[in-house]
Parts: sequence; C-alpha cells; structure tokens
Amino acid sequence: MKIDLIQPFISAVDTVLAETMETPVTIGGLKMEDDGYRKKGVAAMIAIKGAIEGRVILDVEPRAAARVANYLAGEDITLDAQAMRETVSELANMVIGNAVTLLNDRGSTYKVYPPELITDEQLAKEGADTEATVLSFETQHGNVYMNIAMRYFRRRQRERNVVAVS
Repeated sequence: MKIDLIQPFISAVDTVLAETMETPVTIGGLKMEDDGYRKKGVAAMIAIKGAIEGRVILDVEPRAAARVANYLAGEDITLDAQAMRETVSELANMVIGNAVTLLNDRGSTYKVYPPELITDEQLAKEGADTEATVLSFETQHGNVYMNIAMRYFRRRQRERNVVAVS
C-alpha cells in the first residue's frame, strides 16, 4: 500500500488522539496483514469511496475509550458497553473527518460512510484476501489500532493511464 494513501489517516489519528486523550501519542508499530485482524477492544469500520476506495478499522482498547469519553463529556463518567460503542463510533467519525479533509485538500472528493461497529466474525471476513496496514498508537491511557485497506479506484486509475493511438 502506498504511503500517500495512509499518511492522512496517520496524521488524523495522531491529532485526534493527542487532543481527546490530552497526552502525547507514539506510533508503536506498523505491520502488513493479509489474513484476518483480531480486535483488541471495541472496533468501528468506515468505508470510503472516491479517487481511492477501501476501509479503515479503528480499534480502541477499553481504557483508551474511557479516557476519550471523559474528554468528550467534560467530566469523569462510567462507561457501560453501549457508551463505549458510541465513544468509539464518535472517535472514528472525528478521525475519518480529519483524514478526508486532508485528502480533499489534495483536490479529490470522497464519500465517507457512517462508522459500523464490527464483530470478530466480520473482521475475519473483512480481512480475508485483503492486504492491510495495521498501526498501533500508544498513549498512557491505552492503545488505539488502525487497520487500513485502501487502493486507487481502478476505473479512475485506467482513466489516468495514457493510451497510445496509432
């Protein structure tokens, strides 16, 4: 996967996590996966279509989700399972909104679909035969993982290729 496809997502996660967790963020690791991804916490998937297409999975450890929820609420709150899912969906919206803004600044437009909470079974199917880049973002409040599978839209790629006419 080309770095120009994933850099806006890396920048967006870094910015959003630094703000919502009020702590420095470190990229802890980067790896390629082509077999199913196993989530570490609560995961949301966002589909993107446009000049590039694919999906991003944001996977948040419970401790990290609690910290984000407290930031968004402006006070310490106790998270139940539903509040945790809502927090991860909102965090995914914030990250994808920032990333798509960066992509749109390059001159293309994208359609972003609402986050969909994803189960282990869906992750296994989603990861089959898909090459993805997985990054971990480490904070003192817990880790966040981002699984990115993006590619240039084939039809648009063919339009960019020059065809010789004889």
